[in-house]
Amino acid sequence: MNTQDVLDEFRAAGALREGHFILSSGLHSPVFLQKNLVFAEPDRCERLCKALAARIVAEVGQPDVCISPAVGGIIPGYETARHLGVRSFYVEREGGIFKLRRGFTVEPGEKVVMVEDIVTTGLSSRECIQAIQAAGGTVIAAACIVDRSGGKADVGVPLVALASLEVPAYPADALPPALAAIPTTDPGSRRLAG
Repeated sequence: MNTQDVLDEFRAAGALREGHFILSSGLHSPVFLQKNLVFAEPDRCERLCKALAARIVAEVGQPDVCISPAVGGIIPGYETARHLGVRSFYVEREGGIFKLRRGFTVEPGEKVVMVEDIVTTGLSSRECIQAIQAAGGTVIAAACIVDRSGGKADVGVPLVALASLEVPAYPADALPPALAAIPTTDPGSRRLAG
């Protein structure tokens, strides 16, 4: 599966959106990938995650466990782990910091692939990787369905992406005039009121 195949899956699910969006990173973009519409369709999600699992094995070898950041990474992390035949855990924020909870543990030296939905800046991925390392896991790679940075995001370990594209994203104080003229939509969950 290549980048075009992945984008076709997003288009078919009505998940490739254009407008003015505030991303989870806080950056603004004219394109938003509403991955939850893709993950809501089991057959579509399975195709993408099965392809990601195969790419992980081809690029970095077989992991022992997949760990994802909550909430966005849970579904693709689980489905990718299913195709790898390994356990699937996730980290959650506790006091603003990602941690393994709910009885999830990794054995020292276990090979872990951190599975994310979409990478833009790599911040959530880096935070998740730090939590995995703090718990004793050896992170052999990060993996995602879509790398929006076009390979520029540094997550601190090899990044295995099913699709890689460079989608423009801007700080709020540096918006192009055409984007600034469009009302914003904030479709993410990071800034929802508790």
